[in-house]
Amino acid sequence: MTRTFAQLSLDERRTISRMREQNFRQSEIARHLGRSRATVSREIRRNYWHDREVPEAEGYWAVLANDMTRDRRRRVGKLHRSHALRHAVISKLEDGWSPEQIAGRLRIEHKTKIRLCHETIYRYVYSPEGQRQKLAQLLPERRRTRRPRYARKPQRPVFPVERAIRNRPEAINSRREFGHWEADLMIFRRILGDANVATIVERKSRFTLLFSNNDRQSRPIMNRLITELSPLPVTARQSLTFDRGFEFVSWRELKNGMGTDAWFCDPSAPWQKGSVENMNRRIGRYLPRETAILSLPPNHLRRLCEMLNNTPRKCLGYRTPGEVFREEMHSLVRTTPPPDRSCNPGQPT
Repeated sequence: MTRTFAQLSLDERRTISRMREQNFRQSEIARHLGRSRATVSREIRRNYWHDREVPEAEGYWAVLANDMTRDRRRRVGKLHRSHALRHAVISKLEDGWSPEQIAGRLRIEHKTKIRLCHETIYRYVYSPEGQRQKLAQLLPERRRTRRPRYARKPQRPVFPVERAIRNRPEAINSRREFGHWEADLMIFRRILGDANVATIVERKSRFTLLFSNNDRQSRPIMNRLITELSPLPVTARQSLTFDRGFEFVSWRELKNGMGTDAWFCDPSAPWQKGSVENMNRRIGRYLPRETAILSLPPNHLRRLCEMLNNTPRKCLGYRTPGEVFREEMHSLVRTTPPPDRSCNPGQPT
């Protein structure tokens, strides 16, 4: 008997149920359906209803058998059942294909009749077996867990397209306008704990602000930014540019707290905020990755700030960031010059 295997239909299950009631043998039922005897035997064995409370209700019932099969297929998908298909899908994931690309390609391949939904691939990737194989790491975007498609609710994107750096105004890109900052975190060796140092650089003056954090939680970092920058006039704290690290996901707090906009680099493109990246390299000479931030003296970061802001820079015509920052602040607040403090941007040296 040569035929392409297909799952038993509800009509075939009704035929099996009806012929069993008439005491036909399994071989006769199989011959009538054009199926193998093993298929009929396996169908009855797997979908036979057992009821301890009401033994009279036991038996093979077509509709119930269909429901039991459907429920079982939900639990064990195609990728669990087919080794060859599973190997092919994993191979494509390793090549960088997305589940949508894999499923779409299978639909147009002429040599195979396999059909696979991309949701099936996602379910396998996040299943216990897929987690053991660390398949989620192969996805373009991965999550710790994944809820079913129809249980997911659309949410505001964490980093919306309109906040992408390519949409940042030219006045900021060219550094013509004062009051636009870049921010990043300096991370140290994990064995030393979660403490880190936030670096904030004003793009036009290269004026730098440093402060330490006990961990990388986003909201406390945003609150600290608001505390440090709020003393400035609004025009001196117009925007901040970040990368897409999870420590910056609460960026909306900046707008709510002090009216400051946020912009974000493209994924895996930290070089797009070059001022703060360059400053981090400079600071790395004094705070190597082996530094235990929590053990530093209270004024250590303040003294480091003063040194950086009083060092001449070629890009500033060998003026210091502190000097340029003071000039810009004087032009904004001519009648109230800021006090002489290097490490508070509202009170520069």
